[in-house]
Amino acid sequence: MAEKIIINDVGPRDGLQNQAVILEPQQRVALIHALIAAGVKHIEVGSFVSPAAVPAMSGTADVIAALPKGDFHFSALIPNLKGYELAKASGIDTVSLVIAASNTMNEKNIRMSNSQVMSFAKDVLGRSHTDELITLACIATAWECPFEGLIPENTVIDLCAELFAAGAQEVVLADTIGAASPGQVRSLMTKLVSEFGAHRLSCHFHDTRAMGVANLYAAVECGIRKFDSSIGGLGGCPFAPGASGNVATEDVVLMLNQMGFDTGIDLGKLITAADLVAAQTRTNTSANSAKWIKRQVEKGLL
Repeated sequence: MAEKIIINDVGPRDGLQNQAVILEPQQRVALIHALIAAGVKHIEVGSFVSPAAVPAMSGTADVIAALPKGDFHFSALIPNLKGYELAKASGIDTVSLVIAASNTMNEKNIRMSNSQVMSFAKDVLGRSHTDELITLACIATAWECPFEGLIPENTVIDLCAELFAAGAQEVVLADTIGAASPGQVRSLMTKLVSEFGAHRLSCHFHDTRAMGVANLYAAVECGIRKFDSSIGGLGGCPFAPGASGNVATEDVVLMLNQMGFDTGIDLGKLITAADLVAAQTRTNTSANSAKWIKRQVEKGLL
């Protein structure tokens, strides 16, 4: 039996939030269905943020209402307590919150200081336990901040410890602006795995410097078995200068499949989902491996 690696596709949220073309809820639902058809079972479907701040995420409750039932793991991002209450009312069973490792990024992203966002995180973690919701805690700018530069490893380790102590089931380490190198990823993740265990950690990489897949490989070598990625390599944070697209789901799945891991994802159908979102957003963005995968599909090899 091949060892499993979980892929959480964040395209319907992270991939769409910074696009010029804003998709209607029914278009986002169509994208989610295309991902499900490819075998993706973990999907970040939207966020409960102010429509004025992120117009692309308007109607997230409508998206959630249209989701299929079954063995799926859908999540939504929340920026504050109002977002948490909206998420709870929507019926979603998993919420994710973000705390940056740098004070400036927290202020730019959600208009809170480090101490304020940690207080918010602890409040949500306590409430979600009572409400029987799963809460994922993401540490943004875990390697480098666009405003403050390199982040000391001990800062991230201490944040992880505080979040786990507050009740986080999982902590996601995010290279928000795609500035990390494989060596930096290996260094930090080795320490975190030793301290907290690989099963409680996952990673989220951007491909700004074309090292997203290499960084993911480094994390795999450290024992991490869950990763965020985005269909077609779409993505980018509107509040973080220099944050381009996420590592592409197609590239990640191709690499992991060839390494002998089981992702449960069909590459041919994944390309269909990528073509759909490219048409929806009217972008030319595609995975580095897209042309090769399409040739294999044409040859009947996938």
